Amino acid sequence: MPQISASELTSYPKYWAECFGSAPFLPMCREEMDALGWDSCDIIIVTGDAYIDHPSFGMAVLGRLLEDQGFRVGIIAQPDWRSDAAFKALGKPNLYFGVTAGNMDSMINRYTADLKIRRDDAYTPGGEGGQRPDRAVTVYSQRCKQAWKDVPVVIGGIEASLRRIAQFDYWSNEVKRSVLIDSTADILLYGNAERAIVELTHRLAKGEQVREIQNIRGTTVLRKHVPGGFTELDSSRIDWPSRREAMPNPYDYKPEQEPAQAGQKPAANEAQVVRLVPSPLRKWESELKPERTCIRLPSFEKVSKDSALYAHTSRVLHQESNPHNARALVQKHGHREIWVNPPPIPLSTEEMDHVFGLPYARVPHPNYQGAKIPAYDMIKTSINIMRGCFGGCTFCSITEHEGRIIQSRSHESILAEIEEIRDKVPGFTGAISDLGGPTSNMYTLNCKDPEIQASCRKLSCVYPSICKNLNTDHSPTTQLYRKARSVTGVHTVAIASGLRYDLAVEDPEYVKELVTHHVGGYLKIAPEHSEQNTLEMMMKPGMGTYDRFAAMFEKYSKQAGKKQYLIPYFIAGHPGCSDEDMLNLALWLKKNNFNVDQVQTFYPSPMSLATAMYHSDRNPLKPVSYKSKKVFTPKNSQQRSTQKALLRYHDPKNWPQLRKILRSMGRDNLIGDSPQHLIPSEARELRLKSSERRKGRVARGDKRNHGLPKKRKK
Repeated sequence: MPQISASELTSYPKYWAECFGSAPFLPMCREEMDALGWDSCDIIIVTGDAYIDHPSFGMAVLGRLLEDQGFRVGIIAQPDWRSDAAFKALGKPNLYFGVTAGNMDSMINRYTADLKIRRDDAYTPGGEGGQRPDRAVTVYSQRCKQAWKDVPVVIGGIEASLRRIAQFDYWSNEVKRSVLIDSTADILLYGNAERAIVELTHRLAKGEQVREIQNIRGTTVLRKHVPGGFTELDSSRIDWPSRREAMPNPYDYKPEQEPAQAGQKPAANEAQVVRLVPSPLRKWESELKPERTCIRLPSFEKVSKDSALYAHTSRVLHQESNPHNARALVQKHGHREIWVNPPPIPLSTEEMDHVFGLPYARVPHPNYQGAKIPAYDMIKTSINIMRGCFGGCTFCSITEHEGRIIQSRSHESILAEIEEIRDKVPGFTGAISDLGGPTSNMYTLNCKDPEIQASCRKLSCVYPSICKNLNTDHSPTTQLYRKARSVTGVHTVAIASGLRYDLAVEDPEYVKELVTHHVGGYLKIAPEHSEQNTLEMMMKPGMGTYDRFAAMFEKYSKQAGKKQYLIPYFIAGHPGCSDEDMLNLALWLKKNNFNVDQVQTFYPSPMSLATAMYHSDRNPLKPVSYKSKKVFTPKNSQQRSTQKALLRYHDPKNWPQLRKILRSMGRDNLIGDSPQHLIPSEARELRLKSSERRKGRVARGDKRNHGLPKKRKK
């Protein structure tokens, strides 16, 4: 199967030709528009983040890209959503409102994994929390409609992307409809949206109505029925295990119109021209063209009541994620159809260079008057060198959003950005904080054969082992590191993005380069767990690979004459993780002298495979049926608290709880006073507390001088 191509981002004629150049910042108020000579905006982007004109922020990337296409783009950042007044600040846009919750999902931004409200928000001036609403995409979109009823609303970003079909909502503990319906928006852009937003904007500028634009890749739209000429596949026919006859019909699909009478010509796009393919499907597959095929998912009404169907739907969606062979997905919501077009074609290196080379100011908008924005401080000297991830970790949403095909920038583009940081960023000290992206070491790694890549439907290129067709040569990354270190004015280049150590061990030269020059004493990596049962549910490699990398890390650190340490990350409460698994992880941590402070508790984000496991207690990595083996999932607060406590076995606050847990598990042998025991006995804990109190009094200069010699009287 050949790869599909797409129009170059720079192939469109500029809308306003050269009438308007690049703005110092995209305007946030009427006064700025006046200064630019604008009477109106063509597009207004509404975002839940503070406006930072930097390529790490989606609103800046798309805003600058549309500006480069000749459109006038305004920004409304973190508006007061309690009325529609703030949404009228820049006037009525000529083409549409673009709505995003920001760089983070608004619910994950607002609530911890334990559903407690966060007090801060890294994307807000001063780090102040509460400056965006829950479910920001829905709220902002509805306010835009209230402000200007006849203006189209386009939603996108991570929050919209992960809610494009019916999805389990952790915060309400129920399956919710597609956000396209709840938000009342006109079209949804998912994934990295450069291609979709450029095509959509030019078509709207030419006078097309938004409701007529239904075939752009990377978009989700509403339809009344499946268009004519499409072959519709029942998802249960392509993925359900054999012996289906006992299964209920999950769809009860009925055409919306009666079949045409003899001699009557069907109208265009009527439901009766759809060809339904019966079971078995396999003999049909080679005949069907992906671009004229759609897969009918179980309806919202079905998946909201049936968790097995939900898991099945999640599995099918993930199998249709390769842009070169993915088919459209259709899911009925009441009397309407959610139509998910295939994913966008990845950007070429030249297109990536163009997007990241746009004239970003690289600082927050002056409107914030120098207020500290924590997210900006974290990334102001970091550089995205690539996009995408083929790891397929079930708990992660990167793949669902950015895709599995790696998109990389050229060395020249990255080095030019380093020089721009050196010259533009206030207070630059010569340290680049990161060269990375979703991972630090997938740069330029892709399938060796484009045709194999185009036909592949695997969920991961590295699980259960590294695919033989995957290029694992890290030399382009190693060469990039060397070039980056040699840029004048740069003395340090750190690597802070997540490292796939299972890939790194395939290239010892890369590991040596990384450890020798780019680790500042500590390197964070994420084995996530030690036990095979849980690792299989995560689609993560076994600890043997971690041990190989740890040995290489120690070897090259010693050769470099450096004392450096690995900081491993682990997850508590993941689907498939039993208390016994968590206890074994705690014992592994103790054996290896790790006291983890930053503990991650599994967070069921929308659309991830692990979230489908959490909701359904079934494993969508395999075909799902009602007879599928149940997956144990820690759900209630007690279960999740138990696993978190085991992960932090060294914290005295957890010892009373852990003694109860260990005794209930019949593992009293792990409670005692020797170094081999996991936690101390009650008596030893009392002695330790007493000793700590004495030390505290001494440190404070306690006048009672307990345990100290008394002063002699003169």
